[in-house]
Amino acid sequence: MYTTSKFNEKLFYFLTFFFQGASFLNPRAYAIMHREHHAFSDTEKDPHSPHFFKDVFQMMMYTATSYQAYVNRLKEPDAQFAGYYPEWETIDRIGSSWVTRIGFGVLYVAFYVVFATHWWLFLLLPIHFLMGPIQGAIVNWCGHKYGYSNFDNKDKSKNTTPFDFFLLGELFQNNHHKRPNSANFAAKWFEIDPVYPVMKLMHWMRIIRLRKIA
Repeated sequence: MYTTSKFNEKLFYFLTFFFQGASFLNPRAYAIMHREHHAFSDTEKDPHSPHFFKDVFQMMMYTATSYQAYVNRLKEPDAQFAGYYPEWETIDRIGSSWVTRIGFGVLYVAFYVVFATHWWLFLLLPIHFLMGPIQGAIVNWCGHKYGYSNFDNKDKSKNTTPFDFFLLGELFQNNHHKRPNSANFAAKWFEIDPVYPVMKLMHWMRIIRLRKIA
C-alpha cells in the first residue's frame, strides 16, 4: 500500500510494539498469514476462514496455532509468501515474551487503579488484555460471514457495514480482497474508511509514499 524510509520503518515497528502491548503481533508471522488468507480465501488452506469452524473460538484457536508456528519458526511459508516484510529480532523477542505481555497487563491494571471512577470500569480490562485477538476475531469472522458484497471475489468476503469506525475500515473485507494493495478500503460513495485520510495526510507530509493504484 505504501513505502517509507528505513528510519520510519523502525519507528513504526517500535510504536506497533508499544501500542499493541499485551496483544503484540509479530509482523513477519502476521504478514505470512495475511498473504495466505488472500491467496486461499475461504478455502481449507485459509488460516482463518469462519466457514470451516463451528464457532469463532475454534477459528481463533486454529489461527493462534498457525501464528505461533511462524513466530517460533516451526513452519516455513511457501516461497510465494516469504520475504518483503520488516523484521526486528529484538522487538519480536521482547514483544512475544509472556513476561512482557503480563507486564503490560499490570500497567493496564495500575492505570485503572489510579484513574477509574467506578468499579464496573474494571470489567473493561479483558478488552485491553486481548484487544488484538478480539479485533482479529471480529474482522475474520464477521468480515467473511455477514454483510454485503460489491465485488465477486470468488470467496465469501463481505463488507459488514458501510460505516466502519470501530474497526477502522477493517470490515470492508470484500473491497479489500478485490483491491488488496489499495490504502482506501472503501469503494462506494457511501462507504467511509476513517484511516485513509490519515494515510493521505502522512503521504502529504512525506512520512509515507502511497502506492498508485490503477
